[in-house]
Amino acid sequence: MNDMQRSVGDFEDREWLRLLAGGLTALLILRIIALALNRTDLFFDEAQYWFWSLEPAFGYYSKPPLIAWIIGLSTSVCGVNEFCVRLPSPFLHTATALGVFLVGRQLYDTRTGALAGLVFATLPGVSLSAGIISTDVPLLVFWAVALFAFARMIETRDWWPAILLGLALGAGLNAKYAMAWFVVCVVAYLIATPARRFLAWDFRLYAAFAIGAAMIVPNLLWNLQNKFATFSHTADNAKWGGPLLHPGKALEFFGAQFGVFGPILFGALLVICWRAMRQNLPEADRLLLAFSMPVIAAIFVQAFLSRAHANWAAVAYVAATVLVTATMIRDVAWGWFRASAAIHVAVVIVFLAGMATAGLIKLPSGFAPFSRTLGWQSVADSVKAEVETARAGGDRYAAILSDDRPMTAELLYYMRGATTPIYAWRATAKPRDHFEMVRPFGRAVQGPVLLATLRGDLTEVPGRFAKAEKIGEKTVPAGVNATRRVTFFRLSGYKGE
Repeated sequence: MNDMQRSVGDFEDREWLRLLAGGLTALLILRIIALALNRTDLFFDEAQYWFWSLEPAFGYYSKPPLIAWIIGLSTSVCGVNEFCVRLPSPFLHTATALGVFLVGRQLYDTRTGALAGLVFATLPGVSLSAGIISTDVPLLVFWAVALFAFARMIETRDWWPAILLGLALGAGLNAKYAMAWFVVCVVAYLIATPARRFLAWDFRLYAAFAIGAAMIVPNLLWNLQNKFATFSHTADNAKWGGPLLHPGKALEFFGAQFGVFGPILFGALLVICWRAMRQNLPEADRLLLAFSMPVIAAIFVQAFLSRAHANWAAVAYVAATVLVTATMIRDVAWGWFRASAAIHVAVVIVFLAGMATAGLIKLPSGFAPFSRTLGWQSVADSVKAEVETARAGGDRYAAILSDDRPMTAELLYYMRGATTPIYAWRATAKPRDHFEMVRPFGRAVQGPVLLATLRGDLTEVPGRFAKAEKIGEKTVPAGVNATRRVTFFRLSGYKGE
């Protein structure tokens, strides 16, 4: 390459870097503004993660600890309102987009990396996820970093990519056990790529795995001390105990991927898979295919055998974004690229507007997309009012009792300043959630308790008390098209287990 070609290439690279930086910065600012305007209450998983953050530990009932640590850091600096609990999300997704850029630049060029980073930042699934806080958010960051480190390790004998890979694996495992899919993808890549099987004898790879394993040891020890609660929950979540043929669930999961990744991009990914069966793909394409399709295929099988949530294959779309972007550039498929970008930008706008107007606009056919994240503050206010009414009448509750995880999580968050303690009803010897493990109701609670339940008269809890009096019901709005009915019981004389 002569000096003129090099200078032109450097100039073009700088332009692509400016586009990436400008696009990600604008999107980050928009998402922070959207969080500030967001009218939704915390989803019960978010409220649960916030509660975990109050007691830093190396593990929790259903997840590894990183999500709680991140929320704890954010709320210690920013505050405990919904905005501050969710604030890490848009920053972490921006970091993941930068990781996608690094992967694309490493395997192809700066243009591919920059466009892939922008594509990832606007994926429909990311646009939804950027408005909440979940374990997938930090997981995706470390998956992208690990993929970049692995791709770099192939091309160099340096040790720093292996160390980076190990650190990313360990951090990712502490975010969500789904990071273990990365090792499966490494194996799939080495099996499918004979020219790269020398890595199977590369000590650096095993050193990276050892670093990652060492970083999850504290969580394993926590599980050992807590009867392997997280592993038991993960196994229960797979729901392999019943009939193992659910083609409807498999189709549901498959269809949902068009929404998570985008209809055009997921369609393009399927076309690439079809091509891979008929012709040899470039080396970089094969690597990215190995770090995407095994995960999607495995979760599809899980859905067929039992069930699978749409986000369970989220890590696959780090590599898939780079792969589809690179293929569209190589095939000069700019029409499809622009159409996909237009859809994704429209989705970004819809989500930003939706969060800002949640609960205000009545949609046709009773559709209430935010009903699961609306009305919880009102539920908590109704519980507070019952406590205060009783206190004004000379009756003082010793505790507030909840009989399901969502209700417990939301009450603990939205009644965080209340003096009356909140306990979870534990119906079985084995706890079914974190609250039943660390805040179970028991004989130590002396005096009458207020049961607040969303199950109405179907709740089994009053039957476990000598005296149970239904004292009222209250219906609270959960947006303009949905409501929640809270039923209150005054309970005393706990019979015990």
